[in-house]
This record gives sequence, structure tokens and C-alpha cells, in this order.
Amino acid sequence: MAKMLLNRINDGFAFHVVDEAGNTMRMDIPKDQGGHGTGLRPMQTLLSALGACSGVDIVMIFNKQKENMEDFQMEIEGEREADKEPALWKQIHIIFKFKGTMSKEKAEKACALSIDKYCSVAATLRAAGATITWNVEML
Repeated sequence: MAKMLLNRINDGFAFHVVDEAGNTMRMDIPKDQGGHGTGLRPMQTLLSALGACSGVDIVMIFNKQKENMEDFQMEIEGEREADKEPALWKQIHIIFKFKGTMSKEKAEKACALSIDKYCSVAATLRAAGATITWNVEML
């Protein structure tokens, strides 16, 4: 079971987050929403979790295939529902960028396996109604 400890760290909306292994992150909301803007926003953290979850899958796939990955980057953009509370992610688009020995076709197959089959964060977001699209660019 995962366990997270959150401690409020100022008079605003910032929290220091620690997991059971001692890993940390800081979360806050932007100044224009009443925060101090000193940490990752909660909903953007969810997009980051999608990237990290998918990234782990893809690295594992390429390691099994013995593909050399010199560089791997992702750009993730999301659009949330307008005028709703809670405002869920509606559209998410990922650009996977690779440099290495893999072909674009192999990269596309690895991304498809991750987003459509293995990534739990992607499945969670889809279950909440988000549409996730993606494409691959070779660096």
C-alpha cells in the first residue's frame, strides 16, 4: 500500500510531500489563485505522473529489446473541462521524443503499448473521461 505524508509549509496552499521511502516534492498553487507558486500544481503533477508512468514502461520495453536510448523526452499538454468543479482533464496530448538505435516504428509501438495497455495513470485518466493522444518524434 502506498503512503504519502503531506505537511502544510506556509500560510498559503503549499505542501511538502514525502512518500514511504523518503522521496519528496513540493506542491503549491499559482500566485493568481492565492498560492505562492513555490511548487508543482496538483493537476499538473497528474500530467507528470502520466509521463513518468509511460516513460518507465517505454524504457523497460526498449531495455528488453536491447535498444540504445541516447535521449528521451516528453512534452505533455492538457486541457481541463471549462466552468466545472471539479475540472477534470478532458484532452491530453503527449509528444514522445527519442534519439537512439530504435526505428520510429519501434518507438511508436512501445508508446502504444504503454498508453493503451500498461500505464496505470493513463488508464485512470481515461476512466475519468480524458482522451489521450500522442505522437513520436525522432531527435
